Amino acid sequence: MAAFISQKLRLAGTWSGAIDRLELSYDDRFLRRKLLRSVAGRSVLVDLAQTMSLGHGDALELAGGELVEICAADEDLLAISGENLVQLAWHIGNRHTPCQIEPDRLLIQPDPVIGHMLAHLGASVTPTRQAFNPEGGAYGHGRTHAHAHGHTAHDH
Repeated sequence: MAAFISQKLRLAGTWSGAIDRLELSYDDRFLRRKLLRSVAGRSVLVDLAQTMSLGHGDALELAGGELVEICAADEDLLAISGENLVQLAWHIGNRHTPCQIEPDRLLIQPDPVIGHMLAHLGASVTPTRQAFNPEGGAYGHGRTHAHAHGHTAHDH
């Protein structure tokens, strides 16, 4: 089957009517150029102008205008809970660790050093397998490293 080419990302909530979907881990959703296989078996060549973080619910627009939905795939994670979730979240953020924040727990990628530190701080650290959708960057859509500030509070 011929590869479909996508050079345009549509953000979640700005599109409808996908013809297919891509199930990708958190790490696999950070890309610029990559050949991917959709759930229906389509080959999709992603060729974006710059490296981007694709979010769950975003869509790639194919050359013909069709849309392919981006879905967060299940992956191995650590569920963090404890009496002082705010303090635990601070320690995770202080180490620049991607973190999904929920009302009663935090989710992070498996890291034995971070897991041990959190357990030492009184957290319950439990392995789990589910989709990972950590908080995006403060400066816009996606991840915080290599971000461009643009017109923000940092402008002087």
